[in-house]
Amino acid sequence: MKPSILIVDDEAGVRSALSGVLRDEGYQVDAVDSGEACLDRVARAPYDLIVLDIWLPGMDGLATLARLQERRVDAPVVMISGHGNIESAVRAIKLGAFDFVEKPLSLEKTVLVVSNALRQRQLEAENRALRATVDRRLTLIGESYVIAQLREQVAMAAPTKGRVLIYGENGTGKELVARNIHMLSRKRGGPFVEVNCAAIPEELIESELFGHMKGAFTGAMADRRGKFEAADGGTLFLDEIGDMSLKTQAKVLRALQEQVVEPVGGTATVKVDVRVIAATNKDLPAEIRAGRFREDLYFRLNVIPIFVPPLRDRAADIALLAEHFMADFAREYGRRPKRLDPGAARGLSSYRWPGNVRELRNVIERLMIMVPGDTITLSDLAFLDGGAVVADTPGAPALPLHEARERFERDYILRALAAQNGNISRTAEVLGVERSNLYRKMRAFGIAPARREEEAV
Repeated sequence: MKPSILIVDDEAGVRSALSGVLRDEGYQVDAVDSGEACLDRVARAPYDLIVLDIWLPGMDGLATLARLQERRVDAPVVMISGHGNIESAVRAIKLGAFDFVEKPLSLEKTVLVVSNALRQRQLEAENRALRATVDRRLTLIGESYVIAQLREQVAMAAPTKGRVLIYGENGTGKELVARNIHMLSRKRGGPFVEVNCAAIPEELIESELFGHMKGAFTGAMADRRGKFEAADGGTLFLDEIGDMSLKTQAKVLRALQEQVVEPVGGTATVKVDVRVIAATNKDLPAEIRAGRFREDLYFRLNVIPIFVPPLRDRAADIALLAEHFMADFAREYGRRPKRLDPGAARGLSSYRWPGNVRELRNVIERLMIMVPGDTITLSDLAFLDGGAVVADTPGAPALPLHEARERFERDYILRALAAQNGNISRTAEVLGVERSNLYRKMRAFGIAPARREEEAV
């Protein structure tokens, strides 16, 4: 669609010449001869740009500009001024005009100024859209009590300098919480740098965090900044901190205590100003007792503990999250959002979601792609955990008692295994059962042991 321009000038010759050249440039142009007529036009139709003469009969250009701002007309305004009105033109720019062109008009210069103004408007619109997208992706979706409590904790923790330790199962949204804390903090103008401590090999984690000097190890072909330096002035998010080695933990502790880092292979230290937020799906006190995590680092990190609840504890939010993801994928794939029928909505709410919000998002993406119609039914959810969803009736139990008990026991064992990183011996000890009994339960519930455990049996 062609950009629309409104010319406001009391000289018929100026209106005619300017309209002609702008139409030749591909713009849609209207022209009026007074400030009053300008206000009338913008009230009836939106314009992408207004070219406004300062010297007008009746309401002059400055008064018209003020009225446009009062009415929140967001079109950029280019002022036209005679030689004697340069001072007024400068004042107009201070009042919010984009630029001015001096009379007698250079049509070439006027076209250039108009083009720049329209380009600036487009960039601002794209920036607002980008910010809206980012804000949407950072939103903590939900109206349940637990999510309201989580928002309150984030709001209280964010403006402080206190370090935050975020607990929660995999897929609950710990990174999202960390980004919300950063965006609401005083360091929001700085970078947000994420490090997944479980995904980086042990021999590279120190270089990743603290940087290295050229020749520090094989393959170190040049000096490299670490994540602490990259996050200077902002926030460093250490995800899966429980998987960090004791040696690296000692260096992180020093960095937190002294706010300095020492690159691998270097002797000089680098001062950094970084707020550290850490996250884990492990029971760190248990890791401390087992000798796998430093107690002094735990106390340094655990200034403000925040727990992110699993999705099964916020079932009231599932429909809202599904709708949110549906809208996201509809925009991404250029499709219409699908509708959950009542059976499918109850089925999603009854499912236990071992993968939490991440699993729900993946399920919605699959449904958006694979369901041919506009409505998602309960039968479309048959792939979930062997069809472990139910269409419950309000006021009636969703499952027979023995099935509900088995489901609870299965989930309890899965959570215990996750907390012990799949180690069956430690899980059996924590649960207070014999290792052989735990194996029998796992086989009965269809829980596969880790490969290393299978080989050990």
